[in-house]
Amino acid sequence: MPFDRFKTADGRTVDALLGPEMRSTGEVMGIDTAFGPAFAKSQTASYGSLPTKGTVFVSVANADKRSMVFPVKRLADLGFRIVATEGTAEMLQRNGMDVEVVSKYFEGEGTGEGTVVELIRAGQIDLVINTPYGQSGPRVDGYEIRTAAVSADIPCITTVAGAAAAIQGIEALTRSDVGVAPLQVLHARLRVSRDREAG
Repeated sequence: MPFDRFKTADGRTVDALLGPEMRSTGEVMGIDTAFGPAFAKSQTASYGSLPTKGTVFVSVANADKRSMVFPVKRLADLGFRIVATEGTAEMLQRNGMDVEVVSKYFEGEGTGEGTVVELIRAGQIDLVINTPYGQSGPRVDGYEIRTAAVSADIPCITTVAGAAAAIQGIEALTRSDVGVAPLQVLHARLRVSRDREAG
C-alpha cells in the first residue's frame, strides 16, 4: 500500500499497520516461478527494492519474539547489521546473535540520545520489522516507527509471516534470481514445473 499518500485531517501520514479491511486490498503484485522472486518484485513495485545489505531494525511484540529468532538469524547470516529495542535485543542475544540496542522513540525523545526514529530519519536503517504490541505505550512507539519508515521509503514489515516472506525475497535478490520474462514464458515454466511434480 502507498501509505505515504494517505494523510489524516491534520496532515500526518497514517499507520502502516494493516487492519482486516486493508489486507484484502493492494495495488501491486509480483509474478515469478518461485515465491521469493515474486515477493521481491511486489516490494520493488510498492516501496523500492528490498535491501540486500545494511541495517535492520527489529522490535516485536512478546508473542512474536520466539517466532522471530530464525528470520533475524537468517538476516544476520546474510550480512545485515541488527539493531533492536532492549527487550527484543535481549531475546536475540540469548539466541547467539550480535545485536545493538537502540532506544524506543518514547524513551529517548528530547533526551539527546539517538532513538530508532532518529536513525530511520537519518537514513541509517534499511529495513524495519515491527509487530504491534496492543493498546499500551509501545503501540504509540510502533506508530512513530512505522510512520518514520513510510516517510523514508524504507520497507516496513509488521508480521512474522511478512518477515519470512521478505527474507525469501532478499535471498532471491542476493542470488540474482529476480528477472523479467513475458507472461507466456512464465506460464510455460509453471506448466513444466507442475508436470514434473505430477509425473
